Amino acid sequence: MALPERVQVKLSSEAAEFVALTPVVVQEIAILELAEQILGVAGADAARIRDILRRGSLISGGSRYRWAAIECLLEEAESLIRALPGPEPERLFNPSQCLRVILTGAGARIELTREAAAQKKLLRRNSFWDLLLEEARELNYAGYLYRERADRYASALTREAAARLREGAALLRFDGIARQVAAGHWDKAEWVVSRGATSPARD
Repeated sequence: MALPERVQVKLSSEAAEFVALTPVVVQEIAILELAEQILGVAGADAARIRDILRRGSLISGGSRYRWAAIECLLEEAESLIRALPGPEPERLFNPSQCLRVILTGAGARIELTREAAAQKKLLRRNSFWDLLLEEARELNYAGYLYRERADRYASALTREAAARLREGAALLRFDGIARQVAAGHWDKAEWVVSRGATSPARD
């Protein structure tokens, strides 16, 4: 039996405080959209994708998806993987499509959205986002995020670069975030770059 083109799913929140309060929403979505959610959890593993489709349940982010069990051959799961965008190690970094930057180091981690980091303080010509872009050097391709249709790029931060980021934290408009950035000993930056409004299916 061929895989269905569309699947009826029941969608509910997995946030503990909403378990008893959030209504279940029923939606019909394309099988490729469901596959993107599954790959976001299982990765490009055909056996795991087949098992999840048969199980009829998936927790993705803060949401639970449920559907009637779908019988799936290993070859069919592999065809779903091939039909979706995937990792492209040769893809060039596009700063204009960057969604956020994740700084990590010495047990600390902070995620900075473009929106938050690009806001300028009064009378400041540059933003912290501008500073981050200056440090986007020697980036290595680090993978693909299926749920977000986004690529990941990572780079090591030298002590000098980390010091510039700590000093530049004063450019951030939000004091709480600025204090965290200024206090961190960052050694790595990871960039999440959207592919834009890309169709789920590959050409």
